Amino acid sequence: MKKFSRNLLIISIIVFAVGAVALVASANHSWGSYHWARTSNPFTLKLGDNVSTAWDVYLNTASSQWSESSVLDTTIVAGGTNNTKGRLTPKNCVPTSGRIEVCNAKYGSTGWLGIAQIWISGDHIVQGITKLNDIYFNTSYYNNAGWKGLVLCQEVGHDFGLDHQNEDFNDEPIVEHTCMDYFVPSASEVVGPNVHDYEQLETMYGHLDSTATATLSEPSKGNSVEVDLDNPAEWGKSLKQDSQGKDNLFVRDLGNGRKVFTHVFWAQ
Repeated sequence: MKKFSRNLLIISIIVFAVGAVALVASANHSWGSYHWARTSNPFTLKLGDNVSTAWDVYLNTASSQWSESSVLDTTIVAGGTNNTKGRLTPKNCVPTSGRIEVCNAKYGSTGWLGIAQIWISGDHIVQGITKLNDIYFNTSYYNNAGWKGLVLCQEVGHDFGLDHQNEDFNDEPIVEHTCMDYFVPSASEVVGPNVHDYEQLETMYGHLDSTATATLSEPSKGNSVEVDLDNPAEWGKSLKQDSQGKDNLFVRDLGNGRKVFTHVFWAQ
């Protein structure tokens, strides 16, 4: 009987372990089928630098971390919005076709730390923005390497088409930390992507397209719809909520197969 019990315990442990591995391996954290179109891998995606000097180190770090992917590289270029380097005034973060614009400003007491927005045509991302709200990042709680690195890395990851790995701040952080997780970082901990983020990108970008949306030689400006996308009322339909019950993913249908998705990182 003891031998039977011991064998049963061993079998149970093996089944649990196999199930856990299968769960990790089958996990999916993309926004769906949305991705940047490109005709070769790895491809290069431009990050427009519209951030102040206080944010440059975090933009540089995130660019370096995401470029470790086998399917994409990022390069930082001069920003294409109406930002003047070093100014911390509210502004529109105007998107530019073919790349991601990264901006910081005092956007007001909006409740959000960061926003990622992507414009879609069919299944293809054609432009994206990341916005970082200095109303909160200038406070003692958020003004540190941990929070700034986490939010910037995560919002840029959303602009690639990635979703979160976990959305519950009450959970323990994923063992191998990732910026695509919701957790409270230590003040000095700059968390980047983990192995599964890179694997997810490989899955999303494992095929090639006949056209390219990430390599436009003469980018054009415009948000494809005359609405104030700083205004939550213009974000469109809520698609899901986080563990706190807050809507954190929205879609606005622009017609003719075009959409704008807005991912929101709410302040705690």
